[in-house]
Amino acid sequence: MGAERQRVLEEMKEIEGFKGKLGKDAKTLMAAMDKLSKVQKEAVRLLVYAVLSADEDLRVSEKQEARSMAQSLLSSLNQATAFVSPELIKVGSKKIEQFIKKEPGLAKHAFGLRDTLRQEKYTLGEQAESVLANAGDVLSGPGQIYGLMANASMPWPTVTLASGEEVMLNQSAYSKYRAVMNRDDRKKVFDTFWGTWKTYEAMLGATLSTHVQGHIFTAKSRGYDSALDSAVSGSNIPTEVYRALVKSANENLPSMHRYLKLRQRLLGLDDLHYYDIYPEVTALDRSFTVDDAKEMTIVSLEPFGEKYLSHLKKGFEGQWMHVYPQPGKRPGAYMFGSAYDVHPYLLLNYNSGFEDVSTFSHEWGHAVHTMLARENQPYEMASYTTFTAELASTTNEVLLQEYMLAKDLPDEERLYYIDRALEGIRGTFFRQTMFAEFELRIHELAEKGEALSGKKMTELYLELLRKYHGEKEGVMQIDDTYGIEWAYIPHFYRNFYVYQYATSISGGTAFAERMLAGDDTARDDYISVLEAGGSRYPYELLKDAKIDLASEVPYTTLINRMNRLMDEAEKILDRMGK
Repeated sequence: MGAERQRVLEEMKEIEGFKGKLGKDAKTLMAAMDKLSKVQKEAVRLLVYAVLSADEDLRVSEKQEARSMAQSLLSSLNQATAFVSPELIKVGSKKIEQFIKKEPGLAKHAFGLRDTLRQEKYTLGEQAESVLANAGDVLSGPGQIYGLMANASMPWPTVTLASGEEVMLNQSAYSKYRAVMNRDDRKKVFDTFWGTWKTYEAMLGATLSTHVQGHIFTAKSRGYDSALDSAVSGSNIPTEVYRALVKSANENLPSMHRYLKLRQRLLGLDDLHYYDIYPEVTALDRSFTVDDAKEMTIVSLEPFGEKYLSHLKKGFEGQWMHVYPQPGKRPGAYMFGSAYDVHPYLLLNYNSGFEDVSTFSHEWGHAVHTMLARENQPYEMASYTTFTAELASTTNEVLLQEYMLAKDLPDEERLYYIDRALEGIRGTFFRQTMFAEFELRIHELAEKGEALSGKKMTELYLELLRKYHGEKEGVMQIDDTYGIEWAYIPHFYRNFYVYQYATSISGGTAFAERMLAGDDTARDDYISVLEAGGSRYPYELLKDAKIDLASEVPYTTLINRMNRLMDEAEKILDRMGK
């Protein structure tokens, strides 16, 4: 890898040779854009190799160092190409359009060139752009500090459970023991864990506040009206999408509260507290092999048609997955498809439960999306945004759930799948939108000139927790201590990112409902979205496919499905006498 990295660095110098020449003529512009694409593609391929190799065993320091070197290579590329956007804007759209018309080889670069020119109003001069590029490491500092604090430096407390077991409550232990069935233990876990975070409220508040100020600094430097405008401008997503999502979630909180009351009924509790949110209320005494997962995924995705399924089957035939857990392996699951000239790669930690089947289907949704985009788009237009990426995986999960629920099942098994679907809606739509609302509120407060502190963030987050979980309506009680939960959420160190999970489950559900209802256009609309890759702006692409995420329709569709599932769950519980 060292030799390849050095070769890419040498090629990077050739890009700098085009500085001041982008407006010379069409052939020069094409040569510059071709060179930039080639170097970027090679640098990304090295990153994919380094990340996959490092995630096989996180204990091997040499592999972690190689990952870091690959990441720094991309940073160097960003710095080397900082002149491109300002220079293109200086050349101007009229001349660039003439070049595109004259030189057919610029067709694959046309979308990117026009996208750069779209940002003309917000692009600074060459010197200022270079300064902002060099400021990247400084602006990422709060996130790095948070990561070190949350993952390496926090002095984790111990707690003794009712069984006498003594547990050190680090993050993984909290995730495990917050779901135990003993209610006193759950409360003890919550109180102890969040009490520890509360100790660092001021410091973590300063860290997140600095991160927010970094977003505002960048937005103001470029001339955006707000940090939100700046964050969504890259993918050209209207801020109306973000606000429509938050508005719809708030308007549909009665359905969220109804679900929480249903959980209370399943748990057999007289009242409900925030520490009752995680225990499993249903169980499934079944296991599924990887071959089962493949078959269930194929059959459940039949509404997508043969083109989609043929790509899925091709992927199954290849050795593209690292399937099972092993010592040192990165936890969780992901699909990495950024290496354009090779197939997608999937990391799983398969443990034979239904949730593992769902994750399997989810990640293969990403993989087939990548395959279809790459098949239909050149490298320059194949990479899609998170806004469509998560929709492609979430649709698979919904269709898998509906496939299982279409079977003639015993009540207990049916109730399990309904519960999994409902919990997905709670966690992906309502919880992520609550995060999105918090993120918007803290940015808006800072933009008004108000000082952000850990104490103020806790008060704001607690207010949102109580609203979303219906404390005023008598649905759930939330202790003051739990307002510190904001400090635990790493996604707040992204830039207005989490809302896309909620829009994705809404758009994915809308597509799935159309297909299952027999809408003849739904399949073609869906496949066209996947095949488009990054050749169009995602909001416009979905809107043309009859999914308008700035309207209330997709969100209403999701909530209607949620209410139907709760109707059936309540009937089952009536039959079971619970």
